[in-house]
Amino acid sequence: MTVQLPSMSAGVAAVTQVANSTVGLLIMLALAICAPLFLYPVFLAMLLCFMLFACGFNLVFGFANMLSFGHAAFFGWAAYTAGYVLTSLGWPTALGVIAGALAGGAIGLVIGLISIRREGIYFAMITLALAQMMYFIADQSQFTGGENGLQGIPRGELLGLDLSNDLVLYYVVLAVFVAAYAAIARIVRSPFGQILNAIKENEPRALSLGYEAKHFKLLAFTLSAMFAGLAGAMKSVVLGFATLTDVHWATSGVVLLMTLIGGKGTLIGPIVGAIIMVTIDNYIGSAGHLLAGITGLDVFNQLGRSATIVTGVIFIFCVLALRGGIVMNIQAVLNRVSKKRPSTL
Repeated sequence: MTVQLPSMSAGVAAVTQVANSTVGLLIMLALAICAPLFLYPVFLAMLLCFMLFACGFNLVFGFANMLSFGHAAFFGWAAYTAGYVLTSLGWPTALGVIAGALAGGAIGLVIGLISIRREGIYFAMITLALAQMMYFIADQSQFTGGENGLQGIPRGELLGLDLSNDLVLYYVVLAVFVAAYAAIARIVRSPFGQILNAIKENEPRALSLGYEAKHFKLLAFTLSAMFAGLAGAMKSVVLGFATLTDVHWATSGVVLLMTLIGGKGTLIGPIVGAIIMVTIDNYIGSAGHLLAGITGLDVFNQLGRSATIVTGVIFIFCVLALRGGIVMNIQAVLNRVSKKRPSTL
């Protein structure tokens, strides 16, 4: 009996891939730590919230292959929950954020129990319908402030740190994001994540092996909703308000675009997509004025009103030219380059 060992080149490639990913993450962390020196900390904190939102959505869309149009419900209602307990009940900031995350997970569990019985487009439409129902409840409730939303949500303190300081707030949100990202990465690489991948690739075969696919899908959906809720709760603390925009179906569409542009099924892809989308939404007007000043063309001054058009053009380009998202295409290029290098072994 012979045992086939992996080739040395395959082992080196695997080690190199792990090393490159670790180095890449460390570089991104270093850039995040230094970012407040160049950019507004509140904008960066808000960006981290949407990055976490996209990573949480990718857990169910990219790794479990379930397209949900209802994640705005978890994001928005977590923001409302955190805002309410912080403003009306006077809870500490940490408990308010935890309450928001748990609220998102609880709503995700209920919606998941209803929608998980269907697949494909039917699953997506059920999540959209239930999320819209949650939107109308938010619109008519005194708890949420209705059309006015919840305003003046206090930042408070966390472990003796004054979150009213924008720089302190940013680093606290960064720490929460890093912890949540590590948790998502651990989930994806755990046996549970491997089972999700098996269900994604071939659900009938996974069922034949004794895995109850619906149970694993429901757990993934609930975890995804909880991470989306954590992002929404932190966003309400960062910006100091929660509005109907947070729970609107368009927010579900935005996080879907973030994941598709960056690359679904990758850990870094949603981060890249969130950076692109949030930056365009907040800085496209300033970029347009800068281009107008350089070129003398007044048409660039209108870019600030055309953020959705710019986003649509980028999405179409990614679908046609970068299928799989930006990150997957970069990985493919790096793999081709590494294969062309002469071996030194």
